Order: sequence, then structure tokens, then C-alpha cells
Amino acid sequence: MSITIHSAITVPEGDGVTVKRLMPLAGLRNFDPFVLWDHFDIAGGGFPDHPHRGFEAITYLFDGGMKHTDTLGNQGTVKAGGAQRFTAGRGIIHSEFPDGRAHGIQLWINLPKRLKSIEPDYQQLQSEGIPESRERGITIRTIVDEARAIRLHLTVEYLDIIMDSGALYKRNLAAEYRGLVYVVHGNVEINGKAVGSAEAAFIEDVAEVDLQSSSGARLMWCFGLPHHEEIYQHGPYVD
Repeated sequence: MSITIHSAITVPEGDGVTVKRLMPLAGLRNFDPFVLWDHFDIAGGGFPDHPHRGFEAITYLFDGGMKHTDTLGNQGTVKAGGAQRFTAGRGIIHSEFPDGRAHGIQLWINLPKRLKSIEPDYQQLQSEGIPESRERGITIRTIVDEARAIRLHLTVEYLDIIMDSGALYKRNLAAEYRGLVYVVHGNVEINGKAVGSAEAAFIEDVAEVDLQSSSGARLMWCFGLPHHEEIYQHGPYVD
């Protein structure tokens, strides 16, 4: 059983913005199959046209809006509670700019070698397209699971979890799943380990995850199947 706590670090990115980056960093390059995790809250600047290949990315918004354009001809604005996904595959060029303010998470997930050269693709969902449930002081928004609100080529479970004060939540992990629980704000105990804002518990070889928050918290739950392949990430490319 392994649970390790890592902290996000503020780094410059794009055109005049900063993000809280959990990975890749010097002490944590990746966590197969996940290769980038950026927590952003921006009201100016943005991310002008830039290329990508070799992975799938999800941008999920807590607040505000994010405008997107790409070389496939897609353009639009994702609003609070919505998400956009692009599959870079063999190559795509896109841009993202805040629509006033944009607060959310961008996640990159490595594609296995057999899928590195697939055609690029894009999907956008507004808040109403993402299933939401509430029970016993826990609100769960399901961004990706087997039902796949956001469509991926990969096996991933990605949830936005909001816990009221004093809430308890337990969730089983599928065999071989590994991943992380990231605290957007608040404090939580994860299998007895204290985790605060902009920190994450990286978890593998665990059958059940127990979450408890005395004061309330918002968490991102991100787990999937590793590819067990070498990851070569250099800038915007994951080969």
C-alpha cells in the first residue's frame, strides 16, 4: 500500500499567467498514466496558439469561462461546471483564454504507444452535461467514468467531490488503478493522512480510499490504469 503527499508549486505558464503545478516537477515527473496537473485561476493573459501531441487533456472549470480554438476548426467557450477534452494524437494546435476569469484544472493523460498517431479530436460539455449526485453531505460531479460524460480512449475515473463539514466518504478502487486525490480548497484526511489545499495524495495498491473532512473541502478524484510504458515528455509533447 502506498499513499504519498505532494504539493503544487506556483510556476509561470502561457502568456503572463501563473498556475499551481502538481506535475511535472523535478521531484514528480509523472504518475503513469498522468503527466500534467495544473490548477489555474486567471483573469488575464492566457495560452496563445501552441502545439501538442501524444496525450489527451481535460480542462474542467470551477468558475468563470475558458475560450478555445484549434486547427480542427473548433471554437467555443466552456462555462463554470463544464469541461473540454482534446485528444492531441498525432498533433493539434490550440489556444485557450479566460472569458473574464477562468478557475479550474487542466489534466494531461498519456496515450499508449499504439494510440500515439491517432487523429486529433475535441469535445466540449457544459455543466448540464456532467452528471451530479448528492447524498449524506457529499456532492459528486462525474466528469469521466465508465459512462463517460467526457469521452476518452483511456480507462479513467475523474470526479469533482464537494464535502460538507463533518462529511465522510469511502470509495473502492478497481484492481490496478492508481492516481491521486487533489484538494482544491479545505482540509481532508485521506486514509488517516492530513492533506490541505493545493496538496494531493498519490495512491496505489490501495483497495479502499476513506475521505473525512471536519471543516468541508473540495477534491478532485483522478484514477486510471497505467500503461507501464516509458513516458518521454518534452514541453507540449508526450512521446
